[in-house]
Amino acid sequence: MGEIVDEPRKILVIWPPQVLSYFNAGHHLALYQVTGHLRAVYPGAQVTAIDASVERLTWKDLGSRLFQERYDVIAVMNEFDGIDGLRRLVSYARALNPDAPIVTFGRLSGVNPRFFERFDIDAIVENGDFESGVVAAIEAFRGRAADAPGAHLRRDGSWAAPKRRGDLLPAEDWYLPTPDEIPYGHYDALYFDDANKFCGIPRRRELVVPAARGCPVGCSYCEVPLIYTRKERRLTVERTVQYIEESFAAAPFEYVAFYAPTFTLDKKWMEELCRELTGRGSPYPWKCATTVHHLSEGMIRSMGAAGCVRISVGLETLDPQEGALLPRAKQKSAMDLDRLSAWCKESGIELNCFVIVGLPGTTIEGAERTIEAVQERGGRARPTVYAPWELAGPDLLDHEMAAFNRQLFVPGTHALTDEELARGYDIVFGSQPDVTQVFENIPARAAGPALRPA
Repeated sequence: MGEIVDEPRKILVIWPPQVLSYFNAGHHLALYQVTGHLRAVYPGAQVTAIDASVERLTWKDLGSRLFQERYDVIAVMNEFDGIDGLRRLVSYARALNPDAPIVTFGRLSGVNPRFFERFDIDAIVENGDFESGVVAAIEAFRGRAADAPGAHLRRDGSWAAPKRRGDLLPAEDWYLPTPDEIPYGHYDALYFDDANKFCGIPRRRELVVPAARGCPVGCSYCEVPLIYTRKERRLTVERTVQYIEESFAAAPFEYVAFYAPTFTLDKKWMEELCRELTGRGSPYPWKCATTVHHLSEGMIRSMGAAGCVRISVGLETLDPQEGALLPRAKQKSAMDLDRLSAWCKESGIELNCFVIVGLPGTTIEGAERTIEAVQERGGRARPTVYAPWELAGPDLLDHEMAAFNRQLFVPGTHALTDEELARGYDIVFGSQPDVTQVFENIPARAAGPALRPA
């Protein structure tokens, strides 16, 4: 591993080129939060963020930047479906910017860090906040630390695991990107076709607000507790509302997407937020994701009055025998769905239900019944394929790891017949009858200050 004698002058934070399987702007937000944090830690450095997948950059574009800029450090964001371009990015970096140490961070390295030991890189962030892990790696590159909390280091051709977990930043230290840093025009295009069941609302521009990290629910298929622990950290309501107000004043946003593992986990925080938004006349339509367990009739009524237009819940499955595989807070019945659907309808909120196809112990028929139940109640179902992370070891080949993308059934891990596989894929890739119309409840704004161009 090379060392940086002085403070880095140029740092590249990049999401490699790829064809995206799925798009959630919240998942990409870390790219810009890490960038902003590095600017604060290294005030003399030029820190550049590039989301090559979203911005549709070519390899020539990236090669030119690597050769001309000669970055001192390259931080590469990884993702469950984002390893396709990693090997090629590393090869370009080593050929065109050979002296720069490379660190990778992201959700995939949080669940399978040793998989990345095969790449010609220098550090792998496993846990703790991404910002902390990248800084810890850079300090190790500079020779200022023998260890990097939360990050694996390569020295003299060998990998060493971290001696302790990565650090967790207080919520007040999270960087909140300004609108001009993010390519929102490209996000609009990715969200346009709602049949893809991506996270955003078509025809309206969203502001992503990173409200919380960490989650105590403990779903076995979720990476959040592994990376951020089961203790939640959350922005203050004051800072949350201030960020929304400043962003809407600066750019033509039309609704807010709160990004948090379980948004309604803190009831007092929710009451304060709804009170603040309602007191302002509920000027910002918004959506969030949570669990059925962490919702009540009164809370939903308050959320609707405060401008909420969509609630997404991790329903996963409704079959009683299947629900036992889920954490207690996730074990819900058709009766629970009945109540939730009615509460949302009364408050003018669209109900969006996440459904897992191929969850261990479940059947394709069970997934079909769950989706039918959601649609019969006027809800929108978003299906994904179960990814058996417990089987994702460090020895998988690149294409084998890429199959854990929550859209494909990983070969050899599901006891399904060919007919069941076809039905499972029809759920995910077949015609989607429940496309949203919720954008009609969100007023369109006139064009305002320019954002990053598409």
